[in-house]
Parts: sequence; structure tokens; C-alpha cells
Amino acid sequence: VADLVLETWDLQCERNGREHRTAEMGSQQLVVRRGQPFTIALHFTGRDYEEGTDKLAFNVETGPCPIETSGTRSHFTVTDFPEESGWSAVVQQQDGGSVSVSLCSPPSARIGRYSLTLETSTGYQGSSYLLGDFVLLFNAWHPEDTVFLRDEDERCEYILSQQGLIYQGARDYITSVPWNFGQFEDDILSICLKLLDTNPKFLRDQNRDCSRRNDPVYIGRVVSAMVNCNDEDRGVLAGRWDNHYEDGMSPMSWIGSVDILKRWKKFGCQPVKYGQCWVFAAVACTVMRCLGVPSRVVTNYNSAHDTNGNLVIDRYLSETGEEDRRSRDMIWNFHCWVECWMARPDLLPGYDGWQALDPTPQEKSEGVFCCGPAPVRAIKEGELQLKYDTPFVFAEVNADVVYWVVRRDGSQRKSTHSSVVGKNISTKSVGRDSREDITHTYKYPEGSEKEREVFAKAEREKSSLREEEEGLHLRIKLSGGANNGCDFDVFALVTNATDTERVCRLMLCARTASYNGTVGPQCGMKDLLNVTLAPRAEQSVPLRILYEKYGESLTQDNLIKVVALLTDYQSGDVVVAVRDVYIQNPEIKIRVLGEPMQKRKLVAEISLVNPLGTPLHNCVFMVEGAGLTDGQQIKELEEPVEPQAEAKVRVDFVPRQAGLRKLMVDFESDKLTGVKGFRNVIIAPQPK
Repeated sequence: VADLVLETWDLQCERNGREHRTAEMGSQQLVVRRGQPFTIALHFTGRDYEEGTDKLAFNVETGPCPIETSGTRSHFTVTDFPEESGWSAVVQQQDGGSVSVSLCSPPSARIGRYSLTLETSTGYQGSSYLLGDFVLLFNAWHPEDTVFLRDEDERCEYILSQQGLIYQGARDYITSVPWNFGQFEDDILSICLKLLDTNPKFLRDQNRDCSRRNDPVYIGRVVSAMVNCNDEDRGVLAGRWDNHYEDGMSPMSWIGSVDILKRWKKFGCQPVKYGQCWVFAAVACTVMRCLGVPSRVVTNYNSAHDTNGNLVIDRYLSETGEEDRRSRDMIWNFHCWVECWMARPDLLPGYDGWQALDPTPQEKSEGVFCCGPAPVRAIKEGELQLKYDTPFVFAEVNADVVYWVVRRDGSQRKSTHSSVVGKNISTKSVGRDSREDITHTYKYPEGSEKEREVFAKAEREKSSLREEEEGLHLRIKLSGGANNGCDFDVFALVTNATDTERVCRLMLCARTASYNGTVGPQCGMKDLLNVTLAPRAEQSVPLRILYEKYGESLTQDNLIKVVALLTDYQSGDVVVAVRDVYIQNPEIKIRVLGEPMQKRKLVAEISLVNPLGTPLHNCVFMVEGAGLTDGQQIKELEEPVEPQAEAKVRVDFVPRQAGLRKLMVDFESDKLTGVKGFRNVIIAPQPK
């Protein structure tokens, strides 16, 4: 019998990519999802393939030391009845020398880059052909995959969408910034795989690490550690919170993960400068979506960083409202982390679903700066012993804040009001640009019986937060918006809920602040030594905050923290109120000119009005969008932009992909930084 000779073959990257929803990763490489068949074409020469006479077998191998027992290597023959539990190959059709073979991995296969080899044998004669390599991803469409997600709209948002919104600002003024996740952009997949191969667990024991890559819990933990560089592990991002970013990019300037991941690779896996919580979370979200795990960025407002685990955050204030001593426990205005969707076969039943992963370096877990995956359900139920790092996330959303006022003689007085942690936990809605509030997934309603049970189970005390009906009340109100460049008023509303007249001291102090709770110089203050409150009466006291006072020290987080202290002379009681005021940046206007169509030039006109009383120098617009622009476009303005004048640029680009896309813009200058804007653009498909 003549030899069976393989002349050509085709991995059918484009067709398989479409069927596996990986087509946007390009047609140059085969990228498939586990548990789902993919088809390759073989073309034999010399003679036709004959079933029965000719044997076809395949080898797939991943990692540097592939072994059958570790699940990193498999040898399997073409068969009519594929096995569920392992790799399989079935002849789909044959036309002369052309044979179409369907290959399928088990839904529990290791993810990563594989080599694919074909072995042909007829009698004693045999040949071996290296067909190339392919990448295997998690498969949220497969009911037996541990990341299976039932709803198609959710799969589109949490795996396939390359763009989203991240919530920032303050609890009373929630803002959103656009983010370009870009998980299907050129080279991102190979960078994500490189990240797995750079992680210390891989370098310590390559076989063990690769054999565990079938488990999204393991992958999530590795990614959470590798997105920050705090362990000298060649992680992706260096964190910095001190407002000195001159030797890198300010965390507020980024508008996407693609730029960050590409820089990391380009500079030999040196950490990219600089990240803060939403940047860490967004990069982790990109990596997990790229690998096929459903992921979303969530924001927790008034987020506690409880270092000693007692669920109480103590803050010390002097009688003039200044931070008296540094406590390591902090309240962040907001804090972002990632949720990834997966089953938890390593835990008792009931904890599948969303898992919190926090790549921002805060505390060590098993000796490494990483956090999670912690089942969101375990956080809600107070099951703090369930892995991983559930107590830390529980504290982030549940701690109590106690304000102590330190008097001149050193004595301390506890404020009668605890401010509240873990509010308005937010993420982008599925399929829409609106905010979804997911607080109820983390905690039971405040004051409910269920909430008390959870705290008892978690062996933590929950102080009662019911406002005493009697006594003095204090809150801080903002009238209208606070726009960057303008003066504005805040008001202290003081209520006497007793039947007797009260004489008090009211202290109001405003300081610029960063989102992690640290404060800068004072930018407005009022100290009234003699406020007389009639019984059952309310009084409003204004404090005017001037741009000339806050403009110089406003950080890129655009926050001003207002603290009010009310001291009742008669009883010595102190009431504290705190409010974070978000200073609004001007709006970026984006006009798209012409009919947007795939592979045809499109022009966008981008502008912003300078709201400040001084000219803006070194103005730059940065523009990007997955499937729209090829990477990032940077447009620098030659001239300064005078007060109330318009900064304006035109960008042109050729959209590569059809469908709904977001064009994202960031504006930087010497006095106005991190201004964000976006525009949804629907790209019509190229006419056939």
C-alpha cells in the first residue's frame, strides 16, 4: 500500500473563531473554547485516506513539561464514538484526499497555548506532522465548564464586551469613567498567557502550575497577585497614591488596559507606573475576560481598609476638625475590585457564582499581595472561614466608623454618630450604559434581623446605627453642583431635636482630598463659638469654598472633604458629620462626522471648554477604542487654551470591526487633568 502523505492542512482559524466567539482575536491564530468541537481540514496526496486501513491520531501538549497525568498532554485516535471525559477526534466528512476532522477538548481541560501534532500510520509505516499551535480558553457557554453562565446577554457583557464604565466620584455624587478593556486587541492574548508564565508559582514548579490551569479559582488568584508588583514578582502595575506621578503616567490618565499591558511586555515585564484601585481592577478584568472568565469591575463607596480586623475604623479629629493622629485604618471614598463568575467545587455547595478578586495591593494573603476569590454569597452570609480572604472583603463593606474628638488636654470624646461603610456598590448594567446597584448581593438590609444574624455568625459586633431621635443632629448639604474653576457653597444643617434651647460651637472645615481618604491643605473654614438653637428648630450655616483657595491643591481625584463638628456646651457631646464633595470637570464633546462604516475612514471632532480663570498649557487629547482606532492616538495642542476658550482637535481612524463601539477620550493639561469622555458609535458592516 502506498504511503499516506499529508500535503496541506488548514486549522480554519476564521471559521472556528466565529463559532467559538474568538474571531476578534484575529484570523492568524486558532483560539477555541474548551468542551466545544473545532474543525480542521487535512489534505492527503498520493492516495485517499481509507478508514479502517489508515490510523489517524493526534497529540496535544501545553506547558514546558507536558505529562498525561498532569492533564497537560493527551494522545487520542480518531474514533466514531468520542469519549466525554477526554480529548476526542471524529471524521466529519471525506471527499477524496480531503478529510475534515472535528476535535474536542474536555470541559475541564487546562487552558493555555497547545501544540497540535498529527500521527498517521498504515500497517507498520507511520509519519508525524506538526500542524501548529492553538490557544484553549475557558468556555462560559458550556454547561459543564466551571465558568458556565446561563444568560446570553450577560455572557456578551462580561466576556465579549471590550469596553465598559467604571464608577468613581463620591457616594453622594457617583461619576463614571469609560474604560477600554480591549481583551481581543492584537497581542493581548499572548500577553495574558505571558503573565501566567511569569508568575512565581510557575517559576517554582512549572508542571504543578500548568496542571492547575483548568481551575478558574487558581487562575483568578494568580492574576490577582500578578496585576500588582508588590511581591517583586514582575507584576504589571506599580501602585502610587501620593500625587507624585512625574516619572510615569498618572493613574487618572489611563483610559484602557491595552496600553498598560503592551507597555509591560515591551519593557521586559517591568511594572508600569502608576496604578490605583480602578486601574488594577480593570487590568485584572481584561486578563480574566481574555481567558474566558466572566468578569466585571465593581465599586464600593465608603470602603473600609481595616488593618486589625476588628471591624471598627477609628478616626481621630482635633477640636478644629483636623486629623489628629494617623490611624492605619482608612476609609476610602471608593474602592474598586473585580468580580469573576465561577463554580467553587473546593467549597461547600452554595457558593458558586460571583467571586470578589482584589488585585490592589493592601494586605498579604498566604504571603503574597493578592485577595480572593472570596464568594460574594459568603460575604453576605458572614461565612468568614470560607476561602479566600473573605474577612478582608467583609470588613470593606461592613466596618463601622467611630470619630473620636481629641481635646486640648488630650481627653477623647466619642462622636454620637457612626458614618456608614459599604454603600451603593455599583457596576455597569448588562447591555446598557447605566449603573446597576449590587449592594444587596453583599449585605442584608441595614437594621434587619438577618443583618444581625450575619454579624453574630461572623463574631463581630454591629453598633446600632439608629439615629437617636432626641439630641442634636448635623448634616452637610451641597446646593447645586460644584464645578471646577467656580466658587460654591456647602451648608451645615443643625437640628435641635430636644425641648430645650441649646448653645453650641460649630466648626466647619474643608480640605482637598484624595480618594483613599488622605487630606491636603485647608481650603475653607468657619468656627462659630456661639450658635444658639431654639427647641425643635433647624438652622443652616453656609461655608463658601473659593476656587482661588482649592484650585492649587485639588488633587486629580477632584475631591474636597468637608468636616463639621458640633459641640454642645452643656453636655460636652460632640456630633461629627463628613461629606465628600466631587468637583465636576467640564464635559468633553465628541462629534462623529460622516457615516460610520467598517474599513472606511471616519473623522471625530473632539472639544472641551476651559472653565478655569487661567490658560491651560501642554494640552493633550488621548483617543482610543477597541475595534475603532488602531491603538491609541495622541493629539497635542500647540497653543495654550485661554479661559473660556475651546480646545479642539480632529482625529481620523478606520474602524476594523462592525457593531456598537465606544470612542474614549482623555484630556490632560497642566491645570486640568484626567478629564474623560466617550461616545457610542455604531459601525455598519462592510457591504459584501
